[in-house]
Amino acid sequence: MNKLILIVEDEVATAEILADYLRLENYQTHLLTDGLPVVSWVCEHNPALILLDLMLPGKSGVDICKEIRSFSTVPIIMTTARIEEIDRLLGLELGADDYICKPYSPREVVARVKTVLRRAGNVSTPPETGLHLEESCYRATLNGCDLQLTAAEFRLLNYLAAHPGRVYNRQQLLNNIYPDERALNDRAIDNYVKNIRKKISVISHGCEFIHSVYGVGYKFELLV
Repeated sequence: MNKLILIVEDEVATAEILADYLRLENYQTHLLTDGLPVVSWVCEHNPALILLDLMLPGKSGVDICKEIRSFSTVPIIMTTARIEEIDRLLGLELGADDYICKPYSPREVVARVKTVLRRAGNVSTPPETGLHLEESCYRATLNGCDLQLTAAEFRLLNYLAAHPGRVYNRQQLLNNIYPDERALNDRAIDNYVKNIRKKISVISHGCEFIHSVYGVGYKFELLV
């Protein structure tokens, strides 16, 4: 099994701490601090996953991601200290598999790595969530119990569940829930999420599928 993680980060101290945490989980790591050699290194070594900083000397993370996506589907998690860049990254649809804002916890990054690799098929199938969505009748059940979601709540949960790990801002979610482009404040999404979480907690206390991403929006994920 390929367990080689490429860390592309010009803050060496940060990268080395992250590498230590990953090695504790039996991953192999390699560090690059400049953007220029990344693409050729990826071609030669075929890593299992890339942790890619947005702002790099030599070549930006955006350009690197675009170039890698022209020939490889290797999972890419992008990191950035500039929260305002996240909406732009999402709009560009670069093909990255996840985004993490700095400063981050190394434990959180390791959890994200495991989740992305699991989705990519490099580790075992994730545990059964107990959540079932029936589009034909707008019915959502958790552990066999009907969540009794409204149509809008169902469309939101169904859309996020269809793209696990992908982060969406509120306007993107509104556009997908209401394709007729009706005029609604994007904060309506917050109310839908609040209601969904409340209905899920009644059936399974502490269970949460929709996760907030500070300053950006929401994503669907089961962290293990």
